[in-house]
Amino acid sequence: MRRAAQPPLQAHEGTVTGHAMNTRSSQDMLAHLVGFPTVSRESNLGLIEFVHDYLHELGVASELFHNDDRSKANLFATIGPPGDGGVVLSGHTDVVPVDGQNWTVPPFRLTEADGRLYGRGTADMKGYLASVLAAVPRFLEDPLAVPIHLAFSYDEEIGCVGVRPMLAELQKRGFRPRVCVIGEPTGMRPVLGHKAKLAVRCCVKGAACHSAYAPYGVNAIHYAARLVARLEEIGDALAEPGQRDDRFDPPFTTVQAGLIRGGRALNIVPAECDFDFEVRAVPGFDMRTVTTQLQSYASGTLLPRMRAVVPDTDIRFETLNAYPGLATDPDSDAARLIAALSGAGQDEAGRFDTVAFGTEGGLYDAMGIPTVVCGPGSMDQGHKPDEFVTVEQLSRCDAMMARLATRLSNAPGGQANG
Repeated sequence: MRRAAQPPLQAHEGTVTGHAMNTRSSQDMLAHLVGFPTVSRESNLGLIEFVHDYLHELGVASELFHNDDRSKANLFATIGPPGDGGVVLSGHTDVVPVDGQNWTVPPFRLTEADGRLYGRGTADMKGYLASVLAAVPRFLEDPLAVPIHLAFSYDEEIGCVGVRPMLAELQKRGFRPRVCVIGEPTGMRPVLGHKAKLAVRCCVKGAACHSAYAPYGVNAIHYAARLVARLEEIGDALAEPGQRDDRFDPPFTTVQAGLIRGGRALNIVPAECDFDFEVRAVPGFDMRTVTTQLQSYASGTLLPRMRAVVPDTDIRFETLNAYPGLATDPDSDAARLIAALSGAGQDEAGRFDTVAFGTEGGLYDAMGIPTVVCGPGSMDQGHKPDEFVTVEQLSRCDAMMARLATRLSNAPGGQANG
């Protein structure tokens, strides 16, 4: 990982230790959160129970939404009066694995060095969660005129799947906040848009035989390769000028094959080959058209050739996951609010900044909740060894929480307009 030149990290190592459960320090809170190894393949219940207990000690009730086998849970809590309006502070608790990465510090213990806080999830996105939790006592100091909701999810890293049951239940209850702030790492820059994503698996069923008689079999790898090549052609067409949206980087819908599996031995014509591909789409583009084009090529061109050799061969497509994009109106109240809260200033209110990665924001937006993305750190550090968030970024997020508390309070100077 590229870092500014500095002495060896170990020479400056200073592990941050946890303090009392009701600490108001975001840095101490981050030490607690990083200490829970909430990799998506594992449970997040230790962290969720910690947050539940922390809020309970402060007199804040929270509700858990478990998955089917009760190994994971979302947490939802409301601070302030019940009713419509207010702000949702939303983030995910899961992190990506550290397997095979060359860490120079313990990934699940917060380490401070040279103004940086190292640990898995510090940037993506436990730094934001820590700042939110540390701000809860401040939210309680002056009575809020409208509510602040906390929504912490699981399994965001594997396709934004965990938050969906919680959002479905909240929608049934008529949940109508005025704005949702997703705290993914943006360098505390207000972000109003990101692309949608569709992930698909293509399964090619060929027919095996001895490689000496290859023409009598149906080579699944060869046909999968033709499909991958066709996928690249589809992607090339999407980069043409008429398909572009310059608010994004890259400024067009992209497709790519990321995984492929097939074959058992060199002297066996492979009977099976699967590959996974994704589409990341700019607003207004129907991602399903990519799959439709590939299916048309498979059924119209490839399957007749395959079945002329062996009739029961096949090509199947399976959707793995998908989430909608985000394109919040830059002239909306939500955009102006996040510009004010983040400290970006009024000149930021009309901008349409975007990120390349996806968030749960599109799911909130699909519920009719105006959503923005703003949080500490940078995704340049996310998913990498020696992931970090700077102390300065965490402090800026703390300041955003303080502005939010003032804005929503009944105290003198509070605007209480959500």
